[in-house]
Amino acid sequence: MAETVVAEMTVTEVTVSEVMAELAALEDPKARAVNEKHGDDHGVNLGRLRALAKRLKTQQDLACRLWETDDTAARLLAILICRPKAFARDELDVMLRGARAPKVQDWLVNYVVKKNPHREELRLAWSADPDPVVASAGWALTTERVAKQPEGLDLAGLLDVIEARMKDAPDRLQWAMNHCLAQIGIEHAEYRARALDIGERLEVLKDYPTSPGCTSPFAPAWITEMVRRRHAK
Repeated sequence: MAETVVAEMTVTEVTVSEVMAELAALEDPKARAVNEKHGDDHGVNLGRLRALAKRLKTQQDLACRLWETDDTAARLLAILICRPKAFARDELDVMLRGARAPKVQDWLVNYVVKKNPHREELRLAWSADPDPVVASAGWALTTERVAKQPEGLDLAGLLDVIEARMKDAPDRLQWAMNHCLAQIGIEHAEYRARALDIGERLEVLKDYPTSPGCTSPFAPAWITEMVRRRHAK
């Protein structure tokens, strides 16, 4: 019923309460159980969430009001309908620190911050932050630069930091640093041997369970497989 209401209304008429009612109607106990295993306190199927976002289209004001609800599903929807370039640097900093759920943090970085003009300032500030979750966002932005805009990055220096700190880093920060290690090895042949060596010695995520057909997040396996695929083309 809520879905019909939202679908029939024009974009400018949709209110926060109506959107929240639809999100509540989409709640699935099985989806919540799966999500909560990953620290995400919501039960909305992400495919249905994206379908709702597609109907609502871009609405910055509504996105901001949905974010203020502090509801995880509402915040994920807000990320999908916002204007990434509209946020000020300090707004994004506050949003990341208050994001709580891992999926919200990930989407905020990947769908909003990476498209925002303040992303480099935030990358530098977050990477040096004492909060490991905030620091993991900085490393995610660094990994993006390693792959797409490595000019000006000290790749050898990044490998030094990874080698010294990744083994004992908290989970989310460790995961982000490991991704950066793998990306350096994949994208930059001159650093590949060292990246492989660091991964082999630290053994981070070596025993991480990986589904058949998926690539292991263990950096040496990840690097080797991605390089093999490129050479096979």
